[in-house]
Amino acid sequence: MPLSTPFHERTSAACTSLHWKDWAGYHAVCRYEHSHEPEYHAVRHAAGLLDVSPLFKIDVTGRDAAAFLAWVTARDPGRLKIGQVGYGCWCDEDGKVLDDGTLTRWDEQHFRITSADPSYAWLLQNASGFDVRLVDRTDEIAGLALQGPTSRAILASVVDGAASGDVGSLRFFRAMRARVAGSPVEITRTGYTGDLGYELFMPAKKALAVYDALLEAGRPHGLLPLGLDALDVLRIEAGFVLMGVDYYSARTCLIEAQKSTPTELGLGWTVDLERAPFLGQRALRREQQTGAAWALVGLALDWDEFVALHDRWGLPPQLPAGASRLPVPVFAGRRQVGYATSSTWSPILKRFIALASVRAEHAAPGSVLRMEVTVQFERRSVQAVVTPTPFFDPPRKRARAGDDA
Repeated sequence: MPLSTPFHERTSAACTSLHWKDWAGYHAVCRYEHSHEPEYHAVRHAAGLLDVSPLFKIDVTGRDAAAFLAWVTARDPGRLKIGQVGYGCWCDEDGKVLDDGTLTRWDEQHFRITSADPSYAWLLQNASGFDVRLVDRTDEIAGLALQGPTSRAILASVVDGAASGDVGSLRFFRAMRARVAGSPVEITRTGYTGDLGYELFMPAKKALAVYDALLEAGRPHGLLPLGLDALDVLRIEAGFVLMGVDYYSARTCLIEAQKSTPTELGLGWTVDLERAPFLGQRALRREQQTGAAWALVGLALDWDEFVALHDRWGLPPQLPAGASRLPVPVFAGRRQVGYATSSTWSPILKRFIALASVRAEHAAPGSVLRMEVTVQFERRSVQAVVTPTPFFDPPRKRARAGDDA
């Protein structure tokens, strides 16, 4: 049976839909009311507050902390400055992705890994010979994601003392420490929505006070509690991959064809091949010479053609109420060249969009493909143009106070 997060007392009371799911062994709200749409629009036009406590949080400390993480991750953490956050992935010896996540450097010898999959045992197996200490702090640290254009104002209004000014100046993918409602809070300017936003981590025992303070401060700014259904639409608009949907951890794959390299997932930019050896480096160097076989791309579907297919049956266009995680074939002519992994109607862009894994030769922006759709139990297809991601990328995501676009 799933466990309760430190915020369950509040989230369960607000969840009138009674729609929950299991997220890494914890109860997680899918949507708070009968529809996820108010939560989606809150993030794009005001702010949303999401319980992210189920994220795995592992502290890596010790004299060899940077060297150890340089060995197990594809991105060199030694380049991170204190107070900086890096995004990347880690691979097996064959260069296949095990997981992706963030790495925050809090001190010269103190890093924290935040990820969707439990990696503690794997990290421990690879720690031999390094002077490091690994501590899984998942259960003792609660997490919140405060996302949306009014998130900065909300957060600045609740942090204690002079730190409110630091919130305004905090740069994209940077971290700071503060206090909220008397509790120590670690703040990173990160998120999974592709919008202006922050993630806050605090002792689980003091989590409710922080949650209450944010909700109270957020009321004048349009803040709503946020569930996973709305998040799914937001992260597709942002072009963010989701493990178990857009790719699978190499440790759980049954066959080689299910595994992916960073480049095949659009994460090649996070890999630093020209440095000291790390797990998977040799395989990734070979791939660099031969080229990746697959690519994760964005697709923009032809809405007029989609509507026309429904017109033939006298039906209005029909799409799932939220994001779809159903994999469907993608074609070049009559030949299948890949599959869409996630798709959604984007309310803010007014477009039918998808993320897809396709053969590398069909991944160039502007390539015209076709994606399978089903209308009245008949399988058809509509034009799908390869489109750069993120689909939605507002300047405010990276801007600091005073220079928002």
